[in-house]
Amino acid sequence: MYRRVLLKLSGEALLAADGSPIDPQFLDFLAREVGAITQKGIQTAVVVGGGNIFRGLQESGRTGIDRATGDYMGMLATVINSLALQASFEKHGLPTRVQSAIEMNKIAEPYIRRRAIRHLEKGRVVIFGAGTGNPFFTTDTAAALRAVEIGADLLIKATKVDGLFDKDPVKHKDATFIRRTTFHEAIEKGYKVMDASALTLCAENALAIKIVNIYTPGNILKAISSDDTGSTITA
Repeated sequence: MYRRVLLKLSGEALLAADGSPIDPQFLDFLAREVGAITQKGIQTAVVVGGGNIFRGLQESGRTGIDRATGDYMGMLATVINSLALQASFEKHGLPTRVQSAIEMNKIAEPYIRRRAIRHLEKGRVVIFGAGTGNPFFTTDTAAALRAVEIGADLLIKATKVDGLFDKDPVKHKDATFIRRTTFHEAIEKGYKVMDASALTLCAENALAIKIVNIYTPGNILKAISSDDTGSTITA
């Protein structure tokens, strides 16, 4: 069992079936899943993407907005998602703080590493919004950076599949499931789990990554407590 973990969610996970950017049923489900972790005394932080609202790189190419501006717009989308998560978590009795890498003091605390750690020690869930605060970095890299900064023991990458595969299992029925691998192999073989910067940061700091299916009830807690759920990447 790990002492402190960081959960990385894609923004697309929040999408509703009817195309609405935020699904209240999924928020309730996620709050229960995170609550099950915190009840075990595990300190929990969260990083969520903004792709359900605005994806900087894709939208920049489509609209002609320059990449840096598009990335900042994407960071603001992650703050919207962070506030939605906070509202849901607190509705389920989980004390939560949102810290933003871009200062917006009316709605979120500024990101301060020592304050974030103190919140975690007091049993609060901490949601890190606005990525790294800099363009040209993904929320995967932001998740790896924040996990290393707060001294997390594990980074959990939540996906829509059961773990790591050698190719996309949605498109390829012959995709092979990989229970365990190393950072070196994941980078060398180009496994589509996180971008290279995030993987390299985790590798340099010996921060293990677990890849799990977020939509299976109880999966996050199972992944934390055993090696029988999801896939693991270690040094």
